[in-house]
Amino acid sequence: MGTALLMAVALTFGGFAVAGAFSGTEQASSTDGATETAPAPGASPSETAGSEPTPTPTPSCNQNLVTVSASTDKAAYGPEENPLLTLKVTNGGTMPCEVNIGTSQMEFLVTSGADRIFSSKDCQAKSEDLVKTIAPGASETANFPWSRNRTLEGCSPIEARPGAGGAYYIFTAKLGSRASPKAVFQLS
Repeated sequence: MGTALLMAVALTFGGFAVAGAFSGTEQASSTDGATETAPAPGASPSETAGSEPTPTPTPSCNQNLVTVSASTDKAAYGPEENPLLTLKVTNGGTMPCEVNIGTSQMEFLVTSGADRIFSSKDCQAKSEDLVKTIAPGASETANFPWSRNRTLEGCSPIEARPGAGGAYYIFTAKLGSRASPKAVFQLS
């Protein structure tokens, strides 16, 4: 079960990893044999060598301006259908900022009343950080296909499965200390 969970999470976050790989900038260096020019009279060599501005790092997002929301792909699922749980992170600020959207921060939590049914952290083999720059008003989403299984903290084995027969469940998406409003769905 732990391997399947890790594979599902890896597939889910693959889009984030690919997007992150293309968002970086490269600085080209030239070694084509061009000759150096002498510094201007009265200027020190360090003044002419560092004439390019240093890029300003993107600040971390103000947690009060980050919104986390939860949703499912359907309101009700038949006996053979598995819910697709979606966590969405939105930058509500006015400037681009960085958010850690890695598995070290994310949690997909399913409950039924006071009964804790499932957490993506229970059987997570390892967690990773993934820092993404999110533009103002923009969002990043992560999907998690839930196989209707129960989990316990520490990944202890459990035979019980979530009930069916029209029972209602609550999905809460978490990112660090932020939690989404509840998304309610039904399993038949």
